[in-house]
Amino acid sequence: MAHMCRQIVGSAASCAGWVGIIVATATNDWVRTCDYTVATCVRMEELGSRGLWAQCVISPALYHCVDINQILTLPAYIQTSRALMICACLLGLPAMLQVLMSMPCVRLQNDTAAIKQRRARIGGVLFLLMAVFGIISTVWFPIGAHQDEGLMSFGFSLYAGWVGSALCLMGGSMILCCHGVDPGTPSRDNSFYFSRQRGTATPLDPPANHAKIVSLSSGRKGNVQSSYFGPLHV
Repeated sequence: MAHMCRQIVGSAASCAGWVGIIVATATNDWVRTCDYTVATCVRMEELGSRGLWAQCVISPALYHCVDINQILTLPAYIQTSRALMICACLLGLPAMLQVLMSMPCVRLQNDTAAIKQRRARIGGVLFLLMAVFGIISTVWFPIGAHQDEGLMSFGFSLYAGWVGSALCLMGGSMILCCHGVDPGTPSRDNSFYFSRQRGTATPLDPPANHAKIVSLSSGRKGNVQSSYFGPLHV
């Protein structure tokens, strides 16, 4: 039950992080340019905001944006941030599909526990990649913009990107932790093969083809009797 709850919480956090990354990519309030206080810049119509796609001027009576479409002359930090954020948005869809199909309540034809575990791991890795792409973009963009235009403040789009990247990082890590090792898989370290020569149990390497019969005695609980019949010939 706890395993399923952790997976659901990780999936919900990753989905919310994906939404935050989409909001950050689609809006243009990443950084704000102002040489004075924000109120003074608004009155003087000198408060500007810049995003991945446009540069805007904010005033009490006007909100005007100019598209940034000079692809060949754009700085490297804008082009790289655009590419990484678009990749993060696109990776969210297959990541969510993989995680949803790995849920215990979802049953597809010929599904096994190993297949569901593999899907969950793929989804978790994709969410971690989204987090890395988002962190690189939202850290590099304000640094590059500050070097270009001087003193700036952060906008809500940048905060949305930070929160979305953090949620994807947390959700992807939780999904991978839930599907690290299957607790129901038997370990070979606890297997013993019995020899005829001695009565004590010694771990031996099994032959290529052998038969092993283990029976529980009805007299005392936990008393194990075993017989080794040697190689089998088919």
